[in-house]
Amino acid sequence: MTDRPEPSAPPGRLARLARLAYRRRRLMVASWVAALVAVIALAPMLAGDFSQDYAVPGSDSREARELIAERFDDVSSESVDVVWEADAGARSPGVREEMNGFLAEATQLEGITRASPPEISEDGAIAVSRLQLDRPGSEVPVETGERLIEMADEHRSGSLEIGLGGPPIMNAEGGPGPETTGLIAALVVLLVVFGSLVAAGLPIVVALFGLGISTPIIGVLAGLVVVPEWVTAVSGLIGIGVGIDYALLVLTRFRAALAAGASKEEAVGEAVTTAGRSVLIAGGTVIISLLGLFAVGLEYMNGVALSASLAVLVVMMASVTLLPALLGMAGERVNRLRLPLLGRRAERAAGVRGPLALRWSRIVQRRPWAAIGAGVAVLLLLAAPTLGLTLGFPDAGNNRAGEPTRIAYDLTAKGFGEGANGPLAVVAELPYPAAAGDLEDTVREIRTLPNVASVSEPRLNQSGDTAVFTVTPTGSPQDDSTERLVHDVREEAFPGETHVGGTAALAIDQSEHIAGRLPLFVAGVVGLSFLLLVAAFRAPLIAVKAGVMNLLSVGAAFGMIALFAQGGFFGELIGIDREVPIAPFIPVMMFAILFGLSMDYEVFLLSRVREEYLKLGDTSKAVTEGLARTARVITAAAAIMVVVFLAFVVSPEPFLRLLGVGMATAILVDATVVRMVLVPAIMEVLGRANWWIPSWLDRLVPRLDHEPAPVDAQPQPAYH
Repeated sequence: MTDRPEPSAPPGRLARLARLAYRRRRLMVASWVAALVAVIALAPMLAGDFSQDYAVPGSDSREARELIAERFDDVSSESVDVVWEADAGARSPGVREEMNGFLAEATQLEGITRASPPEISEDGAIAVSRLQLDRPGSEVPVETGERLIEMADEHRSGSLEIGLGGPPIMNAEGGPGPETTGLIAALVVLLVVFGSLVAAGLPIVVALFGLGISTPIIGVLAGLVVVPEWVTAVSGLIGIGVGIDYALLVLTRFRAALAAGASKEEAVGEAVTTAGRSVLIAGGTVIISLLGLFAVGLEYMNGVALSASLAVLVVMMASVTLLPALLGMAGERVNRLRLPLLGRRAERAAGVRGPLALRWSRIVQRRPWAAIGAGVAVLLLLAAPTLGLTLGFPDAGNNRAGEPTRIAYDLTAKGFGEGANGPLAVVAELPYPAAAGDLEDTVREIRTLPNVASVSEPRLNQSGDTAVFTVTPTGSPQDDSTERLVHDVREEAFPGETHVGGTAALAIDQSEHIAGRLPLFVAGVVGLSFLLLVAAFRAPLIAVKAGVMNLLSVGAAFGMIALFAQGGFFGELIGIDREVPIAPFIPVMMFAILFGLSMDYEVFLLSRVREEYLKLGDTSKAVTEGLARTARVITAAAAIMVVVFLAFVVSPEPFLRLLGVGMATAILVDATVVRMVLVPAIMEVLGRANWWIPSWLDRLVPRLDHEPAPVDAQPQPAYH
């Protein structure tokens, strides 16, 4: 191979962006600071309210809810449940005086209007009173919920237990957001990787800018579309994870160029045109995957897609504009403030080839079929628990033991039966007044159905054209028996239109809706990601391989959440002491997030392999070189993503804890089994076919940017 001079400026849009970021670095940093200040100052003025409507549009359960809200003034009002158990009995004078004082004080808090008369269990030990709210539970001040929790602690004693349930209490139970935990954990990993406070701090700066800009804008977005409150934590951690990963990739390439003798401007140019290109491809894939959630057809999932995509977009742009400007200002000082015990490790992390990774790559490439078999076997083993995955909505019974909502759930189940925690609301539209008599006959028939604990008397609205009554199941909202009961009640013949609502009915409707949309969703995400990878690498077989590998990684993640959701030893590690169902939207949301994030490591590795292939012209050597040069950065990036997602474990929401465990598992598996074993083995088997593309497809798919030019064509030293 003949040497050729390094071009003075690499061609393409990214090269121009790199020059702009370097030569106008102070202006670039000032612009980002101004944008951050403006968003923090102005966004709260335009912010809307978060909402989480899980009902499927047009579903039976949603129709039931809307009819109740439209035709009954007081049935749909939200409340705070106050449940207590006393050794002396709920009717004893001392307990009555104690709880009357509690309820009287509670009605003075903002958002609470009155307390209903207590309902006493058959054994007289447990009572429940409902504090009626004057507004939706999500709009009640957090201080009201916090004060109620404090009051329960003040009145609780060895002979009196008090539990609280309802939206204001769940809002008040939430502790510090997982974002802070994720940032601290990521900083520790960065310090280990770089051994320099300056180098470790720059990716954190990128993540903080992304978090500071995207979070307030998500609040504005909540005023335009349905955005659940928990989305800020999900999008925040996704933004932190990918932001630090992208910054890590650019920073590593910059330090490698400096170590090779490049000037500051040349190092910035190389980092942006190589690592920056990978960042844009990887980030684009993540955004495509997230926007695929629109195919599910649920309003709140659209809010999740837009919010998380916004977080990724901001950190992606910061990684190729703000970070290069900061690197241009730092120059050689990027390695300052080293930690004594980690200095040597920092030098080894500067993008050079690692002997261990080099030897590992050669082992895999010598026995590719054995590596493929072992890797696939591991992934299938991890995915096996998916067969036991149960869909449904977690409730307060899945909260951590000792929390007020968990206490209320357990006391209600003990005193009034499991089904009292999730009764079914049945609404019947009557075609004529005399139909009320026929309705009573049908209600009597429902009382004879299996799994029915009780059925309330029908209640007519003022116009007499609609009736509502409550069916209390014998089982909890998550029991299979309750699901069967929902179907049984819906099959009963009522006069006119009838609808069944409630938690169990809502979960059934959503599960069926998502199952129907799933093929379209998966096809859309995989198809668009395929086109993006083909446009980036001009290699359809590589794109197909990437899609299959990512599907296996997602399967392993599903297996892990199914395992932890069963409770037992694994579940108790994250505060789940009993079996918890998986919310129907979790598998879909995980697929979108993980499919996109898994592409990050695929792009990181393949970009370097492609670069080496253009330089060496030999696929086998390119795979060896690419893996050896990216192993450390992929390992570090995966470690950061894993600890960031494990920060979900501190969340009070069980489904967020499971989401974190599943995503952390998938990232770990993807960066080890998939990227370090399966990808090099499969590429070794395919050989030159890796880079084959039909001429018609080559003409059809647009090119994203110029291929990166060789930076150093000198022969590489041998490794021992």
